[in-house]
Amino acid sequence: MRPNLIRGLVVFCAAARYLSFKMAAEDLFITPSAVSHQIKGLEDLIGAPLFERRTRAIVLTPVGAALYSQTSPLLRSLDAVASRFLSKSQRRRVVRISLPQFFASEMLIPRLEQFTKAHPTLDIHVDTTEGREEDFPSQGDAAVMLLPHEPKGFCTYPLFGLKLVPACSPAFAEERRLTEPAALRGCTLIIHKSRPDAWSEWFEANNTQLTTQPRIIELDSMFAVARAAERGLGVALIPLPLAGAWLRSRALMTLFETALDTGERYYFAHRLKDAEDPDIVMLGQWTAEICKPHE
Repeated sequence: MRPNLIRGLVVFCAAARYLSFKMAAEDLFITPSAVSHQIKGLEDLIGAPLFERRTRAIVLTPVGAALYSQTSPLLRSLDAVASRFLSKSQRRRVVRISLPQFFASEMLIPRLEQFTKAHPTLDIHVDTTEGREEDFPSQGDAAVMLLPHEPKGFCTYPLFGLKLVPACSPAFAEERRLTEPAALRGCTLIIHKSRPDAWSEWFEANNTQLTTQPRIIELDSMFAVARAAERGLGVALIPLPLAGAWLRSRALMTLFETALDTGERYYFAHRLKDAEDPDIVMLGQWTAEICKPHE
């Protein structure tokens, strides 16, 4: 096909439709002189005038009318084909992911903007759950699960292990002079209800005996646990690395280096049948990447 022939035909059909170079120019967002130049080039190529130019109007010549009647339907068909392919390439896609609430608020959501900017036609629908392995098949396309073992029957990306450390507000630590594990005996201890024995396990790992039963505040979300410690209600066992933002901002401070290794690990998982789904695989690889620095 000759160079610029399609462009010339598009300009010609616009001028023929409006019978006006000016209106064709406005429709195509070019200047009237550019319209005139394109049509003159097409006339030179064909070897015949396409318009009869009158004082205040233009009309199609017999050659121009014949060319318009045959070309206009072809251009409409080309436009429809291009629109269908453009619609496919720009169609919004959705990946539904379920994950624990604290993981969502502290790890995923603060970094989600960078992912959505890189993939503007992919929507992420987040459902916060406890991420139990047996619940996953009915909850979305992918999940982040906290488990003591790698889930079976899924494609998985291991993320990081979960460790718990004692933390409280800096003011609380200074007021109580919490310089050694034994000093925690007289403090209110804050715990997540899913881990009622975590404090006992932490004291045992630090070779510290509880002489009396401490006062316990038990809460049903890790966000509430961290917030209670921030407000000075006591000392909480908070998860690393998920609570990193709380520590960096000095809303909380860790008290001792010894962490309780829960033996559990976070996994990004999706079904085996979706192993070739580029959107799900891409989200899994990105999730693993943002978790890497925390290993």
